[in-house]
Amino acid sequence: MSNVTIFKSKDAVVSAGARELSDFAKSLSTGGTTSRRIQTNTNGTFKRIINGEQIGNAVRGEINVIILHALPKVSRIYYAEKFDPNKEATLPDCWSNLGDRPEAAAGNPQHTNCADCTMNIKGSGDNGGRACRFQRRISVLLAGDTTGDVYQFNVPAKSLFGKGTGNVHPFESYVKFLLANGESPDAVVTNISFDSNADTMELLFTPLRNVSDEEYAGVKAAQAKPETKRYTMITVAQTDGVKKQPLAVEAKPAPKVTRSAEPEYEVEADAPAEPVKRATKKQEAAPAAKKDIASVVSAWGEDD
Repeated sequence: MSNVTIFKSKDAVVSAGARELSDFAKSLSTGGTTSRRIQTNTNGTFKRIINGEQIGNAVRGEINVIILHALPKVSRIYYAEKFDPNKEATLPDCWSNLGDRPEAAAGNPQHTNCADCTMNIKGSGDNGGRACRFQRRISVLLAGDTTGDVYQFNVPAKSLFGKGTGNVHPFESYVKFLLANGESPDAVVTNISFDSNADTMELLFTPLRNVSDEEYAGVKAAQAKPETKRYTMITVAQTDGVKKQPLAVEAKPAPKVTRSAEPEYEVEADAPAEPVKRATKKQEAAPAAKKDIASVVSAWGEDD
């Protein structure tokens, strides 16, 4: 439910408990299902997108969330055509939620398994990289938001791997850091911030504090919602609203690639073949003090 006051009357009835959106209301929305995600932007802002439309103003710099769910392994996604912002978005040609084999819904699978796929070899993509890219989607709650709304969050590829400094990490390293210290990702408030020292859009993940008993109850309720798991998967237009299939691509010779001595593919997600250590310029000193939860949540209403 929305936490924005929409009623003019001061005598508006306030129910004892929050009411979920009715089946009637859901039937009027797109497809009867509400899609929520938090979008990262190259200008250093986060935007809330609901059913494809931006809600409220952007928040600059950082947000605080509670991570609800993520797949056990890093996903993969492949587009045969290069990205063109002027063209209509299409579904990927091939993708794998667990990074092992193409999903049945993939319209143009490149191989029967990801380990042997030529698109998974260094040099098959631009700048010596892999044509099939790593992908990680997670579902989150906004810290301090009592509505219980679940959002999808896409971790940019360059924010997945690398080595952290102190308690500030890229995502995969961050999860390992929490687990190594006996903490669960869904039991802490996580600060997601843009790395001001990076030349491209890269995110950093930092634990702020443990969730309260009240917040933890909200986490458990949110984890029972179907969208919590669905948001972590690459699906056919369910979350993204993209329905157009990619254009048929004529068969081409296998790309000229350069193999290296490193493993071509790692089965376990905790040791992927792709990551290249990203230098971190942040100092060992304690990170700057973060904004309190209330101020960050209220910032959704501020100007971009």
